[in-house]
Amino acid sequence: MPFSMDSEEQVARYSRHILLPEVGGKGQHKIGEAKVLIVGAGGLGSPVALYLAAAGVGTIGLIDADVVERSNLQRQVIHQTKDVGRSKVDSAKTKILALNPHVAVETHDTRLSADNALEIIGGYDIVVDGVDNFPTKFLINDACFFRKKPLVHGGILRFDGRVFTILPGKSACYRCVFKQPPPPGLIASCQEAGVIGALAGVIGTIQATEVLKLILGRGRLLTDRLLDYDARLTRFREIRITKNHKCPLCGEQPEITRLFEHEPEVCAVKSA
Repeated sequence: MPFSMDSEEQVARYSRHILLPEVGGKGQHKIGEAKVLIVGAGGLGSPVALYLAAAGVGTIGLIDADVVERSNLQRQVIHQTKDVGRSKVDSAKTKILALNPHVAVETHDTRLSADNALEIIGGYDIVVDGVDNFPTKFLINDACFFRKKPLVHGGILRFDGRVFTILPGKSACYRCVFKQPPPPGLIASCQEAGVIGALAGVIGTIQATEVLKLILGRGRLLTDRLLDYDARLTRFREIRITKNHKCPLCGEQPEITRLFEHEPEVCAVKSA
């Protein structure tokens, strides 16, 4: 349901947004018109989805092929014990609509692949990366570049997290920083190395904030700078990154001109 200042219920719901000079009624209307895709309905996708729903983002897309497992509940706060065995996207949709019935939720209970990424991503304004495997992160980055969709990247492992925002063709992309996925087994996943649960909330909330700034066109985005968070030391560190003119995707002489296929088991959406 689009936001309307004529709706007492909606004005009351979003009153703390409307009070902000940077948002107001016009900004809330922009939020209500936005379509955001969250890739991965897990540790990062949980706070992103809940805060964007609470904010009144008009359409939230969720893509994840997994079902809820008991080990997810330590950090994937959108799911509950009763959801174990249930599709993650269906579980997440139920919680989003319980929080805000004005939001439209589109679910994609499938794996993101070179075959469907351009079509799925093309239907949204902004994309959020909430996965924990490198091949899928590169696939999301490449598809967003070809579709010219802003991307908010997030990653967590053990006690460390990072966030940065990508404006395709304008700011540094994921490949500008990491040219290609590391060899399988070189870097452990959350499943292998563990992650402190609350870290997902910290990083996911920053991602949600970046999305709202993108929608509103307000504030300084995390473009060309990577925000690194060390939860052990409670320390944020900003790392400057620059657009690489030799980037194989967005550089002056690109080598990547289409999406490449990956092994399905490697490129499956695994939420952080």
